[in-house]
Amino acid sequence: MNYRNIGKSGIKVSEIAIGGWLTYGGTVDLKQTTPIIHKAIECGINYIDLADIYAKGKAEEIIGTIIKDFDRPDLVLSSKVFWPMTDNINNRGLSRKHIMESVEKTLKRLNTDYLDLYFCHRYDPEVGTEEIVRAMDDLVHQGKILYWGTSVWRADKIERIAGAAQQFNCYSPIVEQPRYNMLDRHIEIDVMASCKHHGIGLTVWSPLAQGFLTGKYNDSVPEDSRGGTSNWLKGDLTEENIAKCKKLSELAKSHKITLSQMALAWILRRKEISCAIIGATKTAQIEDNVKASDIRLDKETLNEIEKILDNKPQIPVM
Repeated sequence: MNYRNIGKSGIKVSEIAIGGWLTYGGTVDLKQTTPIIHKAIECGINYIDLADIYAKGKAEEIIGTIIKDFDRPDLVLSSKVFWPMTDNINNRGLSRKHIMESVEKTLKRLNTDYLDLYFCHRYDPEVGTEEIVRAMDDLVHQGKILYWGTSVWRADKIERIAGAAQQFNCYSPIVEQPRYNMLDRHIEIDVMASCKHHGIGLTVWSPLAQGFLTGKYNDSVPEDSRGGTSNWLKGDLTEENIAKCKKLSELAKSHKITLSQMALAWILRRKEISCAIIGATKTAQIEDNVKASDIRLDKETLNEIEKILDNKPQIPVM
């Protein structure tokens, strides 16, 4: 396993990380999850990504139980705050009240004294940047979080929050967590540039497009799969994308690697990326995915991939 700094910060994370949204985000099982996390750590993964909304706190509780088997400093733990956890009008968003109360609940569920990373899980148009920045800065000073960042924020909002942190002499965000994969490249337009400018690292989620880029849907959509039971892949399961996936599968096979490994290595080709956060329901998936950290795609292969994808984002002419 190889490791990278998150942006300009000193903290290092494994190029492949494991997400706590381990099943479909709605259910988490200790018996199923334990061997997956153990295998991930055994394979060199040090970063476990969570959010309070995953299974309404249950994911944090399960991970909190599992990590008792390991030395806390050996792990990089993250969680997120934004989505409503109850019907309480103040139990949502990025108000100082919600941030301060939510982090305490997260720490209790994880049975830890601090988080390495704490994310603002979405942008909140109802809360000013100064309130958010000062709340996060206070948490850093209190030792409850070490670093903070944003998740699924547009470039202009990242610029604004980074500017506010500088203006008020507060700890700046050091990480953004967007969706990024071969089929969804929107961050290449401006998010990557903004993050690079401010020294913000990118820990990307859905690197395999919810399993689409494993090739599992090349021939059909299994009824019990995510594509068959949820709407998460509704926009990706098109004839055009399936045709691309088949070509990518053949290219990967010609290089004696799996499509998953090639898709992850393709993401890690970008220096702006700190890590790719995978999901897993089987230990074999962990073993396959972590090998991507040692794969370097040459220029010729990258050009072949680009021709197949034919979806490089274009900056609009104003």
